[in-house]
Amino acid sequence: MNKTSGWVDEVLSEVAERNPGEHAFHQAVGEVVPSLEPVMDMHPEWRASRILERLIEPERIVSFRVPWVDDAGEVRVNRGYRVEFNSAIGPYKGGLRFHPTVNQGILKFLGFEQVFKNALTGQPIGGGKGGSDLDPKGLSDLEMMRFCQSFMNELFRHIGPDTDIPAGDIGVGGREIGFLFGQYKRLTNTFTGVLTGRSIEWGGSLIRPEATGYGAVYFAAEMEAAHGGTLQGRRCLVSGSGNVAQFAAEKLLDLGAVPITLSDSSGFIVDEDGIDRDKLAFVSELKNVRRGRIHEYAEKFRTATFTPVDRDSDRNPLWSTPADAAFPCATENEMNGVDATRLVDGGCRLVSEGANMPVTPEGQDVLRERGVLYAPGKAANAGGVAVSALEMAQASSRSFWSREEVDRRLHAIMKDIHGNCLEAAEAYGRKDDYMDGANIAGFLKVAKAMQDQGVV
Repeated sequence: MNKTSGWVDEVLSEVAERNPGEHAFHQAVGEVVPSLEPVMDMHPEWRASRILERLIEPERIVSFRVPWVDDAGEVRVNRGYRVEFNSAIGPYKGGLRFHPTVNQGILKFLGFEQVFKNALTGQPIGGGKGGSDLDPKGLSDLEMMRFCQSFMNELFRHIGPDTDIPAGDIGVGGREIGFLFGQYKRLTNTFTGVLTGRSIEWGGSLIRPEATGYGAVYFAAEMEAAHGGTLQGRRCLVSGSGNVAQFAAEKLLDLGAVPITLSDSSGFIVDEDGIDRDKLAFVSELKNVRRGRIHEYAEKFRTATFTPVDRDSDRNPLWSTPADAAFPCATENEMNGVDATRLVDGGCRLVSEGANMPVTPEGQDVLRERGVLYAPGKAANAGGVAVSALEMAQASSRSFWSREEVDRRLHAIMKDIHGNCLEAAEAYGRKDDYMDGANIAGFLKVAKAMQDQGVV
């Protein structure tokens, strides 16, 4: 790992001072800026025009009230946000998250990551993120419809197919995208590609639900191949049990690997016999249909053990399970320095992030110092937004591509991202460092566009 310089410390100190209390945003910026020092040394004109400082500051932040009525007739009030971070290479693109933890700082972290991730896809899309502090657990369909309609009553003023194209994220799936799109269509009297993640019947794309999980595994396979290995037969830890985790496990099975863990907020399961396709089908029905908890897996399959979460612990024991590779697909900061140490001690030599920023800075230091092939989320989980961009292209041309065609394009995009990360890292003296390579490759594309467009 490279030591930070006075310039890096100065930039990060200014970010902390200008954005008090936004710790996730500080962390996201802190992961990127040290990688960019050799780039800025080579481009003094970018320092002079303060490209990095402008990129760190969102172009626009919209905050609004979302009043709605629940099934008991009670009025509820939530907050809605859209952080339109950077549009240098295309319209803002990024998900909407409905979760009690949502606030401006969280969305700035996610939006900042999205700028780099979207640039890495090679698609003409800028970065943004939005959402609400709504807790969607237990809401009926009618309650969710009322909330989404109220949310869109304000959001529609700020989005459009050539301005900002939101998608889903945590708490925002097909049901929510449907309600949001319906209200946008009603308010604007247009049928456009303003939201992605739509149902196949009205303009969605095949492979969109699978894309993030598939992409993280495709990227891992490219890392293995570049270093003379393969995922075939590898025992893999997967955290989470939602969309990303389920489809990461599915693609691991496709490539001959053996996923052995899944988790949710209640704890995690370990199945030493491997999570095969029949077991994964049970997980899909459990989480997507019945909205059940992962401990039911261990009750169904006696080959598995369940460990409940210990909320007073400073570590995640899932990462102490011996394995060859890890795919953190749950949430941010789920693997700290202690977890990373135990992970590597257990034989893990590859980590590909399916979630956004799931490894803490201390965890990243451990992985990089001990020679683990480490793919940061902005590269490894870019498959989701890549297929969102493919969905936009299909919507614009009123066309529909086959599952095989979309999967082929996704695989090619992930292969290109992997190659671009390695190339950028080597060009700036950080050979084989995927974290530096991803940060540099994404930044170069955005910085060049910003420089061309003047001080805006």
